[in-house]
Amino acid sequence: MKKIGFLSFGHWTPSPQSQTRTASDVLLQSIDLAVAAEELGVDGAYFRVHHFARQLASPFPLLAAAGARTSRIELGTGVIDMRYENPLYMAEDAGAADLIAGGRLQLGISRGSPEQVVEGYKYFGHDPGEGGDHAEMAREHTRRFLRAIEGDRFAEPNPRPMFPNPPGLLGIEPQSPGLRERIWWGAGTRQTAVWTAEQGMHLMSSTLLTEDTGVPFHQLQAEQISMYRDAWSAAGHEREARVSVSRSIFPIVNGTDRAYFGVAGGGGDQVGHIDGGVARFGKTYAGEPDQLVEELAQDEAIAAADTLLLTIPNQLGVDYNAHLLDSVVRYVAPELGWR
Repeated sequence: MKKIGFLSFGHWTPSPQSQTRTASDVLLQSIDLAVAAEELGVDGAYFRVHHFARQLASPFPLLAAAGARTSRIELGTGVIDMRYENPLYMAEDAGAADLIAGGRLQLGISRGSPEQVVEGYKYFGHDPGEGGDHAEMAREHTRRFLRAIEGDRFAEPNPRPMFPNPPGLLGIEPQSPGLRERIWWGAGTRQTAVWTAEQGMHLMSSTLLTEDTGVPFHQLQAEQISMYRDAWSAAGHEREARVSVSRSIFPIVNGTDRAYFGVAGGGGDQVGHIDGGVARFGKTYAGEPDQLVEELAQDEAIAAADTLLLTIPNQLGVDYNAHLLDSVVRYVAPELGWR
């Protein structure tokens, strides 16, 4: 059994071929798709975060709105770039959104992906300093965020406050019970996956891996997952670890599917360069349901994960993406024992 969710990058463009031509379109349709996915029995609605781009960027208003419109589905991110975040303000936003959703947030965070602008986090007021490490800055923001949502009390109270204070130091409010146990880290390497386990965060294995050993993407990702689970056990965490992988899966069950994705499948992994290093990208799965079942049964990383996030073409609109999700849940998932 696997949890199945969707992952939307939230693109919009004024093109007449796009169903999301404005930021308003993509935000409102993201909420509507979360509602539709819940009605279909899908388990999760996840949203990518990119700054300085015509894509989803500010996750907490969206998560709160989707939380108010749904009642069961998990709501998450994949991922929030922690280089850009004020960790205490983020803790307030996350706590409030999680309370609105009734404790259903599954927040994916990370160092982030290649940016639209050079050192964009500096425009947000975050600078690691001369010779500083922006990746370490992201991890320090993460540590402060995690302490805040754990209820750390660190602020000296005003002796003459506007409202009475409880005794002792003060912490961030509101607190949402259990949120700390629903934080994921997006890891692009095996070593980062080990670090993720040591921090007690769930593993959101990236849509690409920023290392290449020559083996297929799904096998390298399965090795990453195995190292993560071993490190989780060694760290002695009492709760159960969760692992997600993301895939582009397009069942072809009608003429519209064929027109969109009839030539998308059949390829292999892609190897390229990102941030000066080699990266390996996974393949796209597109084809008749029985063909997909046969191919996906060989994917070792999907087999090792408990959560599968389906990357969706959000610009094709709510109805079509709901159809895609339904096709996976109806025709593919049962044959593979995922449902």
